[in-house]
Amino acid sequence: MQFHEKPSMLTAERRQFILEILRRDKKVLSSELSAVLKVSEDTIRRDLRELAESGFLQRVHGGALLTSPAIASYADRQKQAPKEKEAIARAAAKLICTGQVVILNGGTTTLQVAHHLPLDLQATIVTNSPPIAVALAEHPHIQVVMLGGQLYKKALVNVGAATIEALRMIRADLCMLGVCSLHPEVGISVPNLEEAHVKRAMIAGAAEVVGLATAEKLDTAAPYVVESIHALTYLVTAPTVSNKMLTAYKALGLTIVQDESSDSTY
Repeated sequence: MQFHEKPSMLTAERRQFILEILRRDKKVLSSELSAVLKVSEDTIRRDLRELAESGFLQRVHGGALLTSPAIASYADRQKQAPKEKEAIARAAAKLICTGQVVILNGGTTTLQVAHHLPLDLQATIVTNSPPIAVALAEHPHIQVVMLGGQLYKKALVNVGAATIEALRMIRADLCMLGVCSLHPEVGISVPNLEEAHVKRAMIAGAAEVVGLATAEKLDTAAPYVVESIHALTYLVTAPTVSNKMLTAYKALGLTIVQDESSDSTY
């Protein structure tokens, strides 16, 4: 992290500077900000706390990371990066083979996967997402297993003890997770504790795990950690995501999948 020392700033200016550095470097350290801005670490921690309360960042030990756009409502998330999600869905759908049992968790990207499954595919899809179940209701060869539970309205997924208990009975070939936040150090994280428990159970019940993440969800963090990055077998992301951005994920052993087909236009 490189930046020049700054003269004395007003609180609003200081916090804007912190956000600019965070967007540029993907993380900030309290000790470095304290030295550059010539204020105490207590002042920096207070700045980070208030910025976190406003939804601008996620605090972690010693500093802060970017927060994910997945904190928005389901309807709003459907409008975010639609072409990226379509490209991710095309690539992810190709990972599903005939005869497999696949866990498809809720989310706007995983909904696109459901829409992109070939009509001749014979498979079983297990999901806690009512929108995904409805999307697959007319598919001629896919058996849909709908997990029960309490509806988490913001994300339109079923969560809770009943969902987790049902997942304990399932041994899937593949689990596809719509990722809220992904970071090489923090791992997979989400904004809701109940959803974190459900996603952890999904991972535990699958032989291989696929993370689906648009560019804006990479290098971000949310309050509740699901699993470490090592829980993933594949990371499927948009073809526009640079090799530089993916370097840390490749170094951790993830297989990166990007749709390079000619119809991936942006």
